Amino acid sequence: MLLKSLTVLGAAVFAATPASRVAEIEDPDTAAWWQATEALSGDAMEGRDTGSPGYDRAAGLLAAKFAAAGLKPAGENGTWFQPLRFSDETVDPVASRISVGAARLRMLHDVTVAPSPGMPGTVRAALAFRGYCAPGTLGDVRGKVVLCYGWRRAGLTSGATRAAAVEQAGAAGIVTIADPGFTVEPMRWPVAYARRVAPVDASAPAADRLLVTTLNPQALAGVLAGSGHDAAALLRAGSAGASLPSFDLDAPFVATVAMRRRMITSANVLGVLPGRDPLLRREHVVLSAHLDGYGRGEAVRGDGLYNGALDNAAYVALLQRLAERRKGVGYRRSVIFAAFTGEEKGLLGAHAFVARPTVPRGDLVANINLDQLRPIFPLELLTVHALDDTTLGDMVRATATAAGVAVQRDPEPERNLLRRADHWPFLAAGIPATGFVFGYRPGTEAERRYRLWYETRYHKPQDDAGQPMDWTAAAKFNAFFYALVERVADAPAAPAWKPASVLREPARR
Repeated sequence: MLLKSLTVLGAAVFAATPASRVAEIEDPDTAAWWQATEALSGDAMEGRDTGSPGYDRAAGLLAAKFAAAGLKPAGENGTWFQPLRFSDETVDPVASRISVGAARLRMLHDVTVAPSPGMPGTVRAALAFRGYCAPGTLGDVRGKVVLCYGWRRAGLTSGATRAAAVEQAGAAGIVTIADPGFTVEPMRWPVAYARRVAPVDASAPAADRLLVTTLNPQALAGVLAGSGHDAAALLRAGSAGASLPSFDLDAPFVATVAMRRRMITSANVLGVLPGRDPLLRREHVVLSAHLDGYGRGEAVRGDGLYNGALDNAAYVALLQRLAERRKGVGYRRSVIFAAFTGEEKGLLGAHAFVARPTVPRGDLVANINLDQLRPIFPLELLTVHALDDTTLGDMVRATATAAGVAVQRDPEPERNLLRRADHWPFLAAGIPATGFVFGYRPGTEAERRYRLWYETRYHKPQDDAGQPMDWTAAAKFNAFFYALVERVADAPAAPAWKPASVLREPARR
């Protein structure tokens, strides 16, 4: 009954939602796509946070639109939905306190916390800086909180390595200085919230007993005040990967972390366009985009609603638009239209669907995922995930070439974008999958716009429906997507792994 009411409520919200920018767009298909984007990213959806009423409204709206477009329900028990249960642990930023000596650190602005079930609520300990916190370099830090430079590039420590080393050394906590030298994607401050959402049966995270925090590098000077160490010099050395000192601070680290804990439910939205070929209709191509966003969080320039227009309402809207264009007319293969929940919390909806698909697992032959797409400059180049790993990549290349778009492998693998979007659970399970990023040539205006977007709008309230757009680029990508789906869904043979794939062996395990 609840899921049925979501569909009815979603349809009502759509009818009341104005379309403020559609008149700017000359191409009718692009205008219809953006109208759907505005509906999904409007304030009425409250940013579509996992487990929120706003997310449920968006899910109901999308289900109603899928039904009107001629799709069939592909969720559980004949519905449009695959409900999932999660535990939600959120730090209360007002009731929590972290300080180093006289320096009070502002929650979400100067410091953030990674919650975990076994995390201590209070910590009072000595603070010790240990450089990059490589294993074997910490010395005696038992009972202390260890301050580490958070190197994010190849060649030195990783976050997992640092946390494991600190935990094994018997420390009480870890404070990681966010790496300002990682300029390809710097950490964004303030953080929306400090939160962990996980499946109810998930095992505890690594370093569960530690207080795990991240420090804004701009707050380091206050932390080091009176220690005789220069924060600016330390950050310059760390950004360059140079040698860093080890030293203990006299000022104590004191933390009281107040938590809010609850159980939440959030659903994947699933529809299917049945295939028309008697021999191939058993095979299913999954088209996916994540419906969830950040919801309400710490305000940025007075705005605390994270609408998530390009991340990722626009590309859920593109799934809706493709369904509307097809009007119930199938491809040779069946196509599942999947709007996943919990992507922003760790690809939760996609992992759940791949683990427990609503069709036989062996019938899933490919995934085309829509995320990480920013149509804010001309589309001349696409970065393609898993481009060389399966024949799906060959289909992408052929479709892009026909559209006058070049393709490339990921030029910034240190960002780990391959594993940060919903195509990854499919690849890890051995199912050919791909996703895309608008590419750019180094040093061009396109790169400038791309970097600026990540600095000023990514995971911020400013990712809304009023932001600058390149409508021609958006239309070009949408047409590419329509053509790619047709090529894959109608091809004589389903996508297959290539023997030389570097992802193939991990997928088999």
